[in-house]
Amino acid sequence: MKREGEHMIFRTALEQYLSPEQLSVLGSVKIGIAGAGGLGSNCSVCLVRSGFRRFRIIDYDCVEPGNLNRQFFFPDQIGMPKVDALAQTLRRIEPDLELELIRQKITAEDAGGWFQDCDVVLECVDVAATKALLVEQYAPTGKLVVAVSGIAGWGESDRLRVRNRGGNLYLIGDETSGVDRLPPLAPLVTAAAAKQADIVLAHILDRLEDKKGRGR
Repeated sequence: MKREGEHMIFRTALEQYLSPEQLSVLGSVKIGIAGAGGLGSNCSVCLVRSGFRRFRIIDYDCVEPGNLNRQFFFPDQIGMPKVDALAQTLRRIEPDLELELIRQKITAEDAGGWFQDCDVVLECVDVAATKALLVEQYAPTGKLVVAVSGIAGWGESDRLRVRNRGGNLYLIGDETSGVDRLPPLAPLVTAAAAKQADIVLAHILDRLEDKKGRGR
């Protein structure tokens, strides 16, 4: 009963801002998230708070003390696999989620198979080669793909731009500020993650409005 009550409280909050049709569509979208660190953890929280309910999250790492400055984890989760810790957090917001949690590294051999049945692919990894691999695999499929590059340092947050790279591929960041030169800190990392979530939300809701317009 407690979990059902928590679910209803959250749904009531969403219903103040989104229509039943919008919530139904958002709840049906399956989102693939590659990486559960600074980008993936913060972006997924934004998405859940926006009404998305279906996720496949892939990450190999465990929560470490050095993650807490920018990733949506807590001291009592140190040592947990990130996918499990993130699931724990997301279900505190919305207990009724469909979460597929995969603790595994993404490699060139299997990258193309992880998100084939997802509607959206979010690139939230740290390794440049893996970033490129995911974009190369999924951008040609027509899925919405949102990648991030260059979010280190502080100040001048307006340098985080959203660029459409053709079709449904979007890139967020300044494309220059690597963590080898500047530290990854919470404000810009979280801002980039929020931009990722906003692109997904806008894409789905705009597509719904376009569909309704064509039906008139």
